[in-house]
Parts: sequence; C-alpha cells; structure tokens
Amino acid sequence: MKMKTLKALIGVLLITGYSTSILYAQDPPRVVAQQGVDHHKIQPRGLKWKVAVGRFSNETQYGKGIFYDRANDPMAKQALDILMAKLSASGKFILLERSDTDKLEAELKTGEGQKIGADYLILGSITEFGRKVTGKEGLFTSEKSQTVQAGVSIRIVDVTTGQVIYSEEAKGQAETTSKSTLGLGGKAGYDATLSDKAISGAIDQLVENIINKCTDKPWRTYIISADEDGTILAGGASQGIRVGDTFTLYKRGKKVKNPQTGVTFELAGKPVAQIRVKSVAGDTPDTEYAIVELVSGMFDTKALENYYVQP
Repeated sequence: MKMKTLKALIGVLLITGYSTSILYAQDPPRVVAQQGVDHHKIQPRGLKWKVAVGRFSNETQYGKGIFYDRANDPMAKQALDILMAKLSASGKFILLERSDTDKLEAELKTGEGQKIGADYLILGSITEFGRKVTGKEGLFTSEKSQTVQAGVSIRIVDVTTGQVIYSEEAKGQAETTSKSTLGLGGKAGYDATLSDKAISGAIDQLVENIINKCTDKPWRTYIISADEDGTILAGGASQGIRVGDTFTLYKRGKKVKNPQTGVTFELAGKPVAQIRVKSVAGDTPDTEYAIVELVSGMFDTKALENYYVQP
C-alpha cells in the first residue's frame, strides 16, 4: 500500500513540473574547480622574515661578582635561548644571532642597517631579577616556599629605517613549595629551574606582540647583483623562495620630511617590473640567493639600492 502511495506522489510531481525545482533546492551548494587547476598541490606561501637577535644584557646586579664577564653572562644567554626557541617555534622567521649589540646599534645609527642582513633586529635585557624564601612553622608541620621574579625588556628595530617599532617590558614569576610533617617530607634546597620559568614567563607575555610586529609589514627582499652573469636576489629556500615564484620589483619612493614631527620617511614605492625565480642556491640563511629572470618591465642595474622586491 505504501509503495502505491509513493508511486502516485512521484507521478503528481512529474506532471506538475515541481520535481526538478524541489530536487535542486535540496542539493547542497557546490564549488567547481577550474580545469587544469589541482587544488591539492596549491600550498600557501611561506615566506619568512629574517630576524637578527642581539645578545641580551643583564642590567640587574644578580650574579655579578668581581670576576663577572658581561659578554658571557649566563642569565642573559639563558633569556636569549628562551626567546629564540619561542620565535623559532612560530615557523615565521629565519633567526640570526648577532652577539655584538654595540656594533649593530652603531650601524643602524649610520644608516648601514642592511649590513646586519635582516629585516628586524631584536634587542633585549633583563631588567629585574630577585628571589625570596618564605616559610611557616607549625606544631607538627613546616612549609617552605621559594619565589623567583624576573623582568624582561624587548626592543624591535626596523633595520631599513633604524626606528624602534616596538618596545615593552614584562614580568614573570615562578614558585615552588615544600612541606614536611614531624620532620618527614621535602626539604628542598634552592630550585635553579625557577629562574628559567620566571624568565620564560616574562618572555611569553611578549612573544605574541613580537611576532605580530615583525610580520606586520609585507615581506621584502633585495636584488644584490645584476649584470651579464644574471640577476641575483637575496634569500633562498630556507626563507621560502621557490623556483617559479614571481615577484614585483618596486622603485623606492622619495624621502620626505614631516614639518610637524620632524620625522623623515619614505613614500610608497612604484612597481616597475616583474621577475621570476629560475633557481635557488646557498648553504646557509646568510649565503642563500636566488637567480631570477625579468618577465616584464625594466630597472636600472647600476642603481640597485633604489629598488626592493615584494610578492
């Protein structure tokens, strides 16, 4: 009986012409790929910014004795390692360690920031470090708490302009507690790992802003050579440059001075050519390069400092 009723209903729908519209209305929306495009092979661009990290300084008095060596301060090195590990985990940067901070800052002031070989320079310092031990004694129990607090300051310098684009300080704290009853239980000495945890806690508060600031402006690189042997672009495979990538070559905008603020800045560049990557080579992020060909447009090979490259 049910089968007859279903057949009758289908017949009515076919006669009235409603079946097509009902069936289409119930179909889910579909995305149709264009012919010749394999969407499984398309990967998001993963270009990485080059970030130089200057060695941290320890501005506190902690651990400084008569034989203190500023260049080998263990706590400053500890903070540097923690920061580099966290930035590396983001997968957005090629990290370059540049220990001679004074020399780097001098180059920035003289307008020779490109010698640093990076887009940004991060300078850091430990501004506060202290530890304390507190305890409570009861009739049958005793409790001992160790607390370490650390303050870390960070500055990010845009190498192309020499301007500080981000500056902030954060504090971290780590604590451990041991208890004993009737003389039984933990009697821990000083926990050296607390300094790691306190510094790491301070850096954790800064890392997200560091990543956001360093990736805020478009990725950029430069042509370092152009002659009869070919045109060579700074950067290679580890920075995310791949054979077949096409980039736009821009001519730098002129520099102007704002009379209200006294700040000199560069106007937006003008696209003048398209280039395509033919091959990549080099052994390290410092020595990698890409050989490119001119697809369209033109540029002055005798004035490469007037140009930059962006996706």
